[in-house]
Amino acid sequence: MAIRKLLLPLTGTAAGEAALATALSIARLWSAHVLALHVRVDSRDVAPLAGEGLSGAMIEEMMTATERESLSRAQAVRTLFENFVAAHQVRVGEPAPGEHVATASFAAVTGREEDLVAQQSRVADLTVVPHPEAAEDVSSSDALHAVLFDSGRPVLIAPKAAPETVGKRICIGWNGTAESAAAVMAAIPWLQRAEAVRILTADEYQRRGPAAPDLADYLALHDIAAEVATFRPVDREVGAGMLRAADEFSADLLTMGAYSHSRLRQLILGGVTRHVLEHARLPVMMCR
Repeated sequence: MAIRKLLLPLTGTAAGEAALATALSIARLWSAHVLALHVRVDSRDVAPLAGEGLSGAMIEEMMTATERESLSRAQAVRTLFENFVAAHQVRVGEPAPGEHVATASFAAVTGREEDLVAQQSRVADLTVVPHPEAAEDVSSSDALHAVLFDSGRPVLIAPKAAPETVGKRICIGWNGTAESAAAVMAAIPWLQRAEAVRILTADEYQRRGPAAPDLADYLALHDIAAEVATFRPVDREVGAGMLRAADEFSADLLTMGAYSHSRLRQLILGGVTRHVLEHARLPVMMCR
């Protein structure tokens, strides 16, 4: 299946340009449309603080400040988008029916970001999320997890620096789980046009389910030639070992399942998903 629509939640400007560049690279590769979506905070969301002992005047002042800050951020994000598409000569507007060219548009809505992003991602082929570690874009993590847990669609985490290419050399993080199977299914269109594909496996990463050679046999039925490589953890970190293996392959895309263990467990104890999210320097496509 070709990729025709990308959703790009833009929450701030710190990692926004790298995310825009990543989304645009993908749009040009697939002749797709990028919808840059900014969700403004609803100042009425502070109203529940009335039950926290705050006076009406204090709450009104907080609502005014929230509205002012929200408007300022929305203007900054829109300016970022407009300057970026102008500098890179991107056609603004949606393509005509049957027209397959790279285009982009911007929309701003008000509400709860995680709800609206998850909803809109259900009618996009791929959601590109800015890297969640940038200080100004802390809510990128909320958007990321909203798509993972509540959309049924794949999400691609853009690196902090825009990549030169996306999808020429692909690594698959495989552990036999339903999550990794979903990631492979989402990646098949990418895998079919990649120059090289490598399946990454490790004893410490494998769960109950088909092993990497089984996946290679399956991909061969889709005319995808994939080699299998076993990696070792780095300093007992499976995620670090996977990223090193992807770097050694010169991969420009890593696809993997997310949160085979619960998100809470990974937040407390760490995990492969968390490590990759925090440390990846290449685009990472995840499914759950």
